[in-house]
Amino acid sequence: MIIAIDGPAASGKGTLSRQLAGHFMLPHLDTGLTFRAVGHALLSADLPLDNEVLACEMAQKVDLGKLDRNILSAHHIGEAASKVAVMPSVRKALLEAQRNFANQPGGAILDGRDIGTVVCPDADVKLFVTASPEVRAQRRTDEILGKGQDADFDQILQDVKMRDERDMNRADAPLKPAENAHLLDTSKLDIEGAFQQAVSLVEKTLAQRSLVK
Repeated sequence: MIIAIDGPAASGKGTLSRQLAGHFMLPHLDTGLTFRAVGHALLSADLPLDNEVLACEMAQKVDLGKLDRNILSAHHIGEAASKVAVMPSVRKALLEAQRNFANQPGGAILDGRDIGTVVCPDADVKLFVTASPEVRAQRRTDEILGKGQDADFDQILQDVKMRDERDMNRADAPLKPAENAHLLDTSKLDIEGAFQQAVSLVEKTLAQRSLVK
């Protein structure tokens, strides 16, 4: 069973994916961390973020077993990831590893921006998780403040909108719902409410596929 979960930044898809992975006992990959790993590698080496050749070299070295969420979740790394994610050669370098993860025995849950449309177009279940830019910016602000760091809501809201613009309008694999994806708007849902709705959508979809077969 492969479950594909897509959506914009701070929509809640990462938390939701990890919860679903635990519920259905499936391995989980946050594909956004793979792009963050490339951005982090470039920043750590003090290399430019607009050099596609260097970014591709870093992408080819990403180890899916060593993606440290605590390090890679930093806001500035997310901004770097959004810049390298528009590069076709970077996406191509990471795509094979992501597909291999998805196709392991028993299946997996992957979340990102183009799982249902590009990485796993034949996934058993596809969810597109979203929320308003203001809600997503507030979540990101609260997350940063919760870590004892400074956060400017207006700046983060601007960053969120800019990332949406980049992700939705890039030439290669733009952010958009797959044609057969279930839309889940978490703007007015807490974590538990979103989880319950997601489980219901997954189980309903699997039941319908079972009837068709």
